[in-house]
Amino acid sequence: MGKTFQKPEALADTITHYCPGCTHGVAHRLVAEVIDELGIRDRTVGIAPVGCAVLMYNYFTFDFQEAAHGRAPAMATGIKRVRPDLMVFTYQGDGDLASIGLSEIVHSANRGEKFTTIFINNAVYGMTGGQMAPTTMPDQRTTTSPFGRKTATEGMPMKVSELLASLQTPAYITRQALTRPKYINRAKKAIKKAFTYQMENRCFSLVELLSTCPTNWGMTPINALKWAEETMMPYYELGDYKTPEDS
Repeated sequence: MGKTFQKPEALADTITHYCPGCTHGVAHRLVAEVIDELGIRDRTVGIAPVGCAVLMYNYFTFDFQEAAHGRAPAMATGIKRVRPDLMVFTYQGDGDLASIGLSEIVHSANRGEKFTTIFINNAVYGMTGGQMAPTTMPDQRTTTSPFGRKTATEGMPMKVSELLASLQTPAYITRQALTRPKYINRAKKAIKKAFTYQMENRCFSLVELLSTCPTNWGMTPINALKWAEETMMPYYELGDYKTPEDS
C-alpha cells in the first residue's frame, strides 16, 4: 500500500519548541508543502523574525536568514534584488510586523518588492509574555491590558491586510485562518498562490493567517480554536483583499 500522507521534504525532522495548541506548526507545514509541490526548495530563502518563530530556521531544510526585530522585509528586499532568481519569503508575527516593523512592510509593499510574507496574527505578543499587540482587539485582555484594550487610550487594532490593500501598488493581499481543515485548506491555496505570483515575478504578496495562542490567551487548545472563530474571525474577516488583477 502506498503512502498518501507524509512529512514534506522541506520540513526538518526536528521537534518544534511551540506551545501545545499553537498553530505555528500548521503554518510551517503549509509553507513546506507548497515549496515541495512547486519544486523550489533548492532556491528558497526564508527570513526568520524575532518572536515565537525566532528559531524556525531549525525546522526547515532550505536556507534561512535571521533578521533584526521587524527588519525581515528589508533583508528580504536586499536578497531578492541581488538574487532575483531566488524565492524569498519572510515569516513574521503581529508584533514583529505590525509594531516595530510596520514601516518596513508598508514600504516594501508600496515599492512592489517581489517577495512573499507569511503574517501570523494571534492578536497578542506571544514570546515575551502575552502583552497587548497592535492587533489586540477592543476589550481583549492581555498582561498589559488586564481590563481589556480601551480604544480611547490605546487606539484601534491594526488591520494589516486592509492597510496594505489600500496602497496603489499591485499586490496579492489575503487573510486566512488556521482553525479547522476547511480554513487550513484555503490557507494553503493562498500560500501557493502567493509563491506562484513570486515565481512569475508579478507582485509583492502577503498572506495573513489568524492563529491561536492558548498559553497567553489562558485557554485550552480547543477553547482557543473556538475563541478564534467566534471572536477573531468576525473582527478580522477572511478573504482576498487585493490581487494584482485588481490594479
